[in-house]
Parts: sequence; structure tokens; C-alpha cells
Amino acid sequence: MTVTADLVPYEDALASYDPVMGLEVHVELGTRTKMFCGCSAAQGAEPNAQTCPTCLGLPGALPVVNAIGVESAIRIGLALNCSIAEWCRFARKNYFYPDMPKNFQTSQYDEPIAYDGYLDVQLEDGSVFRVEIERAHMEEDTGKSLHIGGATGRIHGASHSLLDYNRAGIPLIEIVTKPIEGAGERAPEVARAYVAELREVIRSLGVSEARMDKGQMRCDVNLSLRPNGTKPLGTRSETKNVNSLRSVERAARYEIQRHAAVLSSGGTIVQETRHFHEEDGSTTSGRIKDNAEDYRYFPEPDLVPVAPPKEWVEQLRGELPELPLARRNRLREEWGVGAHEMQSMLNAGALDPIVATIDAGAPADQARKWWMGELARNANESGRALDELPITPAQVARVTALVAAGDLNDKLARQVIDGVLAGEGDPDTVVEKRGLKVVSDEGALGTAVDEAIAGNAAIADKIRAGKVAAAGALVGAVMKATRGQADAARVKQLILEKLGVSE
Repeated sequence: MTVTADLVPYEDALASYDPVMGLEVHVELGTRTKMFCGCSAAQGAEPNAQTCPTCLGLPGALPVVNAIGVESAIRIGLALNCSIAEWCRFARKNYFYPDMPKNFQTSQYDEPIAYDGYLDVQLEDGSVFRVEIERAHMEEDTGKSLHIGGATGRIHGASHSLLDYNRAGIPLIEIVTKPIEGAGERAPEVARAYVAELREVIRSLGVSEARMDKGQMRCDVNLSLRPNGTKPLGTRSETKNVNSLRSVERAARYEIQRHAAVLSSGGTIVQETRHFHEEDGSTTSGRIKDNAEDYRYFPEPDLVPVAPPKEWVEQLRGELPELPLARRNRLREEWGVGAHEMQSMLNAGALDPIVATIDAGAPADQARKWWMGELARNANESGRALDELPITPAQVARVTALVAAGDLNDKLARQVIDGVLAGEGDPDTVVEKRGLKVVSDEGALGTAVDEAIAGNAAIADKIRAGKVAAAGALVGAVMKATRGQADAARVKQLILEKLGVSE
């Protein structure tokens, strides 16, 4: 029987049950063409404009394997410390759904191209948790369904559906973990950290942008509970197509609480797929989950097996870039920052822009300051990612150089950045157009200081009497008179000199 119940408090759920997770992540590869035909894999085309007899499953059309897709799969497998199969083949995964024009998906079943790996992920407190990888296999994506007329955008309640097959046949790599045990109360955090680290690995390899907001990377969260102290796994649920790091964590947490509520009420968990709802972090039932045998897998008769030569695999292994965790540890040591600050840069999407700004000549602390400060604020306000801002690392480096040379102070530098973001040109052009250089002419500064002292006699007397802190008011008056274009430190120095006071 199935008993519905309210969620139990998270702490109560963990007091009685041990969560076990399995994470399945689908990554769209950034190839030019689809996995088994020559149709463009680019996004944004008119619906059904990027299709052909092969990806539409028309009779007599034969598939051909995308070589770059195979290479990308091997690169991913190597980066995940997997063994690479010397021989593997594709299979047909049979099921009927409107977004599958062939009525089967070309995938890999019992013979994946990569298997038995692991990925070490760093948690917020700096500890490292190892996630074991079961397999990484090649397959193709489905088309896209658009359900019209309902309140939720799902098929239930819709009056009709539209189908776009542009995405059908896009190369996918599915990465499947082994059961993740031992995470305990940190299971949702581990889930989020794993998907985040996997995304960084994929991006470092250059095989996909792995943008979860664009559907280029999607996670299915499998979760089950077992009574504490027991070994057998419980019945799992599978929350499908979770598309943000925060949502992965929320989905795992919600399912822990839901499973615990059902089990504590004397009910049984149904093996099913579930939908995640961003608005409140809940999940709802989708369909009863099929087992592998229900898909009637059999070897794909129209494709030859894939047998990557050992020499090629070793060549690809030698070409792997520095992987993200090792890179972050190296940068932390070089920059002298803590784990929390490094995680903040990673979460903000600022790490790569900061590194590129340093490579363009900026000091590390200044590069971090501008990307995590002014530019992060602008990105948040405009609803864009940092790498979508219309400013380059080289331009940010130029701003830091102008500040270091004394041509700009921080206030003026912010105005220059605003001008670059507004499309007014590079930093030097914005400085010229807006007249933003620091006033460095000693004569002009001296005149401004004299006027500030004459106009604020009482404050000047306090400074002469030894209240040096009062000089701030005169500095402010000079900065206002010069439209913020004076060097505040030099202004204070001139004020004290003219009043005969030493600091």
C-alpha cells in the first residue's frame, strides 16, 4: 500500500534513516553536428529546421557515428578516472513517446565506453568526498515537447502538444554514479557539490558549455532511505531533469523528508519518476519507473562496434588539462585565499574571468576585487552571468593598471567600468570621453584645498588644534569640488601641510 503523509523534519528523518543516492547526469556535447547524422546541433533554429530522414527515424535512413562525440566521451571518461573500453557498441532502448521519432533511443546498455571511475568533490568546509562512477556512456537526446493549454506546462491538463525535433539526435553523455553511501545528513550538499564539480570538469575539457539553465546539463536525482544500521537498499524514486545546482540540493532534501514521512507512516515507497517544482522545492509523481528489461535493449544492428585504439586513448590522456580541483588548490595556494573565498568565486562564475584578468597583467587581489565586487553587483542587478557582461578580462586589467598608475581612483574606476558596460568603448576611450582622469596637477589641487580651508574655517581650527580626524570633512569638500577626481590621500596630505599639522 501507499500512504501519503506530510514531510517530517529533516533532522528527524536522519535520526531514523540513512539516505542513499544515485545521480545520473546528462551532458549535451558541443559538437557541430548530431550524434548519428549530419544535421546541425546548434541551438536557436526554427522548430524542426534541423532534421533529416536519419534523426526523424524514416525508413531506410542509416546512422553514422560522430567521431568527435566518441572522442569527447573518452575525454570525459579519462577525466573521471574511468577505464576506457577496448570494444563497446550501441544498443536500442525501446519505448514509445512522441518526442522519440524512431520509437527507440540509440544508447549504450551493458557495454559503455567508460566505466569504474570516481570524482573527488570538495564540500563547503573544505573536506573531500569521493563519488564513485559506475559508467559514462554515449547516447542521443530526444526532441522537445511543448504542452499547450494547461496551467503547469505539463502534459496533464494540456489541450494539445507541439513537437520540435531539432534536439532529437543531439550527442549526449550520460554519467551514472554508483550508490552514494555514507553522506548522511550531508547527502544534499554532496549531490550539489558533485554536480558542480562535474560541470567544472566538463567545461575544463571544452566538450560542452554545460549550461544547466539552457538544458545542456541535466541531473536525475535517485534517492532511497534505509533504516539506520541496515545494509539492504530501499526503494528509490527518481526526480527527473533537475536543472540547477540549488535545485539538485533541494530535490534530494525534499525526497529524504518525503520518503521518511511515508515510511514512518507505515507506507511503502513507489519506484517512480517524479517532477521537481522550482517554486516551492517539492516533487510530484510522474510515472511508474520501468526496469531495464522493460526497455527491451538489444544491440543496434545499423552501427558497427566502437573500438578505440589504446594509442589514441593514451594520447587523449596526455592532452587532458589541469582538472578543476587541482587547479583550485593551486590557485588558493598562489593567492593565499581560504576555501570559503574560493568557493564564493566558483559559485559566482568568477574564477575563470579572474584568472584571465591576471593573465592580462592585473595583480591577483585587484582582479578578485573587481570581479567579485563591482562586476558581480552589475551581473546580479542585470540578471546576467559574469561571463555574459560586455567587458573583457583585458579591459578589467587595463582599469587596474590605470588605478595603479594614479590616473584613476576607485570611484572613477567604477565609472569607467560603467562606461565600458554601457558600450562607450574601451577603458581609455571612456576616460577620455567622460573626462575621468584623477586631478594630479598640484596647482589645481592646491587651489581646491585652499578654497576648502577658507570655506570651512571652524573645521580648519579643529585640525590645527590636533583633531586630525576632522580633516575628512575638508577632504570631502575637495573631492566634491573636483567631482571625485582628486587623489584623496594626496588631498589629505596637502591639507595637513597647509595647516602645519603632522599626522
